[in-house]
Amino acid sequence: MARIIGGITTSHIPAIGNAITRGQMEDPYWKPFFDAYPPVQDWLEEAKPDAAIVIYNDHGLNFFLDKMPTFAIGAAPQYLNDDEGWGLQPLPPFQGDPELSWHIINSLVEDEFDICSCQEMLVDHGFTVPMSLMFPDQAKRSAIRTIPVAVNLIQHPLPTPARCYKLGQAIGRAVASYEKDTKVVVFGTGGLSHQLDGQRAGFINKDFDLMCMEKIVSDPEALARYSIHDLVRLAGAQGAELILWLVMRGAMSEKVKKLHSNYHIPISNTGAGLLLLENAA
Repeated sequence: MARIIGGITTSHIPAIGNAITRGQMEDPYWKPFFDAYPPVQDWLEEAKPDAAIVIYNDHGLNFFLDKMPTFAIGAAPQYLNDDEGWGLQPLPPFQGDPELSWHIINSLVEDEFDICSCQEMLVDHGFTVPMSLMFPDQAKRSAIRTIPVAVNLIQHPLPTPARCYKLGQAIGRAVASYEKDTKVVVFGTGGLSHQLDGQRAGFINKDFDLMCMEKIVSDPEALARYSIHDLVRLAGAQGAELILWLVMRGAMSEKVKKLHSNYHIPISNTGAGLLLLENAA
């Protein structure tokens, strides 16, 4: 039987990808951020997951304002990373897991979620940056099977935090019903508080971020009760990416164990939160 062995939260901002490419991990600006990741990388090396479900938001590479599905799941044998600007260099293809993807898609539809299933899918920095952080070695990054889950965070109306938490719970049920012996890790990417434009450009709410990092472990339903407008007000226009964390947390058990955490600002005017969670016994 398949099982979810862990959940990880991380920022996915494109500047991280550029820092990795340029070898700037030891630079004073970046070092406190990158120094937080070896414990997570070590855990992944020891746990050896077979597949990673990556919850992220597409930034216009695969979908755009004219066609923006609320929830889209990849069901391809591989996922290509293309030129998306930001100075990012495209990475080699990522391996898919069509059989597990279709099982999750079918299970979600039976659970009354309307899913856009993608048999071809480009993945942008929302997906590639977390994969590079978790698997710095290209061979290991290419070996793990991936299932991209893209959530609309670009074109309003956005899905509510409660809906995203329920989506995660449905994904958890889907994985648990998959008959093949498969160890799965779930990445909830993005955030925390940040705003890229407008009068509040550069806005960061550290107190709210730290509260979210506590509640995502102990009381995720409290976060699910916020509205999108609440998140924008409290965490900035792009701080609504917290809903991606809620999908990850919903996929896990009711009680989880926190193995590692880190919070660091500023990283490209973003409050960057890192958590490593395991399902409690």
